[in-house]
Amino acid sequence: LGRPGLRAAEETLRRWMNAAALLRPRAELVVLADSSVPAVQALLRWDPATHAERELAERTELRFPPAVRIATLTGSPAAVREMLGDVELPREAQVLGPVPLDAPRGDQVRERAMVRVPQAAGTALSAALKGAAGVRSARKSPEVVRVCIDPLDVI
Repeated sequence: LGRPGLRAAEETLRRWMNAAALLRPRAELVVLADSSVPAVQALLRWDPATHAERELAERTELRFPPAVRIATLTGSPAAVREMLGDVELPREAQVLGPVPLDAPRGDQVRERAMVRVPQAAGTALSAALKGAAGVRSARKSPEVVRVCIDPLDVI
């Protein structure tokens, strides 16, 4: 539960429920965690659906996936900024960043920008980024920008 990431609680609940399902009938399950934590409550009540509904409501309020679609652009600072300048994003798009990544690859400094849109604009976002990547390819841009739609490391 203490792991960073949006999916930590759901992954913890999944693992706990898988382990509990292996118990013999009428065997005791001991949970050494704060009983007020929603994931613990879902396990004790054996109710993952309510937990998922609560997670979705919280993520919708905060505009986190899966309530929105997110794309990441990762590459050198110049390449990421160039692509952001060239792409015609849907009007609902919100650009977050770019920010430097913690672990540079070799001597290269890398940055990541996130683009967030409502679910309904997901297709338009994908098409815009595909078009921008095509333009960069046609220009034979020397630096690669990696584009990911709804990457798991962000979700």
